[in-house]
Amino acid sequence: MGGKTGMGNPRQKWAEGIRLLAALIFLGYIALWMVAPTCQFWEKWLPKLRAETSSTYFGNHGTNLLIYTSSILLISILGCFYAYLKQGTRENQSKRAAFWKRPAIVTGPLGIVSWTELTFLTMFIALLTWYFSVSLSGGFSKITQEWASEKGHKVWQLKVETAGLRLGLLGNLCLAFLFFPVTRGSSILPLFGLTSEGSIKYHIWLGNIVMVLFTLHGILYIIYWASTDSLSEMLKWANTGISNLAGELALLSGLVLWVTTLPRLRRKMFELFFYSHQLYVLFLVFFLLHVGISYFSLILPGVYLFMIDRFLRFLQSRESIRLVSARLLPGETVELNFAKSTRLDYGPLSNVFLNVPAISKLQWHPFTVASNSKLEPGTLSVIIKKEGSWTQKLHQLLSSSNPQNQPEFALEGPYGPISDTFSRYDSLILISGGSGITPFISIIREFIFRSAARDNPTPRIHLVCAFKNTADLAMLDLLLPISDDHCDISQLNLKINAFVTRDQEPTKNVAPIRKLWFEPKLEHQPLTAVLGPHSWLMLASIIASSFLGYLILLGIMNRYYIYPQDHNSNVVYSYTAKALLNLLIICGVIVLSATTAFLWSKRRYASDAMQVKVTDVGTSKLMERELESLPQESLVKCTNVQFGRRPDLKRILMEEEKGNVGVLVSGPRGMRQEVGKICSSGLANNLHYESMSFSW
Repeated sequence: MGGKTGMGNPRQKWAEGIRLLAALIFLGYIALWMVAPTCQFWEKWLPKLRAETSSTYFGNHGTNLLIYTSSILLISILGCFYAYLKQGTRENQSKRAAFWKRPAIVTGPLGIVSWTELTFLTMFIALLTWYFSVSLSGGFSKITQEWASEKGHKVWQLKVETAGLRLGLLGNLCLAFLFFPVTRGSSILPLFGLTSEGSIKYHIWLGNIVMVLFTLHGILYIIYWASTDSLSEMLKWANTGISNLAGELALLSGLVLWVTTLPRLRRKMFELFFYSHQLYVLFLVFFLLHVGISYFSLILPGVYLFMIDRFLRFLQSRESIRLVSARLLPGETVELNFAKSTRLDYGPLSNVFLNVPAISKLQWHPFTVASNSKLEPGTLSVIIKKEGSWTQKLHQLLSSSNPQNQPEFALEGPYGPISDTFSRYDSLILISGGSGITPFISIIREFIFRSAARDNPTPRIHLVCAFKNTADLAMLDLLLPISDDHCDISQLNLKINAFVTRDQEPTKNVAPIRKLWFEPKLEHQPLTAVLGPHSWLMLASIIASSFLGYLILLGIMNRYYIYPQDHNSNVVYSYTAKALLNLLIICGVIVLSATTAFLWSKRRYASDAMQVKVTDVGTSKLMERELESLPQESLVKCTNVQFGRRPDLKRILMEEEKGNVGVLVSGPRGMRQEVGKICSSGLANNLHYESMSFSW
């Protein structure tokens, strides 16, 4: 990964040009949603669009494919090229941009929200308000006493039905954006400077709005059917048009999924949350059968990209990844070091998803990557603290493992930012609580490498970490990789202030750190990028080729199978059959294109994996040794440990008066809120709060 900066770099210029083009297309996409509820669009523009795009190959389906699906997929392809050009670069930041990243809201149900996020949230709410008010007023304007009398209904009953329909349409608008934040390998999020882990809160916001709107949509229709003595409509599965029963099944699946996402329930019963969340598959299938494939195309782009990402994750997770070594810390924390291809690059603050089949074949848990791909080219490390039942079982497995009986591991990722944003600061203040130190280990290891390589000046780093017990201080040993305990950090301007809150003095008889090395197995593979070193370009080819294949097969199916039966009348051929055929084609082209790209990349870069395996054979063995529980000698000089007190965060932050200071915090919610308040108070304009999110 390169370290080039500045707009003078031709790659940077091309990247910004692509980003501008993608932004213009996206603005046009938003404009489509803005005009969609207007009478002008429904009565004049849409009929004209359908007349020009309807054909024996695509039918009415072609209109939505053209104006909704194609535009977002084009943006995603542009995003792939943008990410490829920006990967590994170091970002600069203007003073104006720094202001917009400051926290605007610190407390409340939304968490810490920056001015940029607040602005876009306000604009999105305004879009929803506009869409609903315009569509509702247009629908109400057509309801008259005469029309109600002709239908044998009352005016208020027709208004309830109209409001229910408009709420459903509004829910579709939110649903169109729901899957973008959870597409881990998304090429769209980097265009907005976002990562998948940092965008989870947007998925939560959108998910709550979607379920509120769809629930109200269902309730109003039940009221309408009950008041008009037509409750039998609830069991209607129409051959053409809307299928009510399918919509109710979709809503029921969504409600079960929604209830289990409540924060308290999710924390106490994570497995229930995890398994019930898989109901999104039923929700989407029944939603497709409810509205039909033509209308489903409005939300298809997000779902389509998510399906590609999900299948690529499936392909990557089929291999067992080799565990090279582990460090068992006295504070019930373990560091796992996995073998990886030397061509697998990733930046600090990346994350992986880990599965241990011996514990659960279905559960995947996210962990921040602690290693650095340049300092440790052959290994990838994650740090796991024993907190729940899953991590407790993992700790037991590792404690009792031996070279012949070590657990199997599968990984997905790594995922993370495509460019480096924290190198632009003169100083970095890293504030952590407990296991929240994990993401900062990757940052410090990055600067250890740069200082040794003399790769541009490194910023001053002040690590402020709070631990509950003396035993947890052993986590500071993890600042240095297991492969090089004597890594030279003398050239790094690092200061560490560690606070032990519950112990008034050092605890005696703390258990030593255990180091374990494991024998390699032939069936275990080093971790590689799912699509090879040029993943972004391969992803662009998958998106383009699969969608082109979908259009070709869709055209053939419509022209030679469906059109001869209904002649684009939409009143003959079953909506359910058409929807299922489209779903089958979409799944088929995604599987074919993604599998082809995966196998091609795997074959091309098989030598990397073989080289790692050959190096391992005969050199690894199970070893165990004891280390001192306090930080290693190379860290002692820059470390100050204080017992029986918490860090005075305001004083620490206010003392940083020189240069631009990047402030990153990872820890309990109260700690994040306190730091956010200080940075947003305006007491020190040189403090720049860098948002981090690891709440999955």
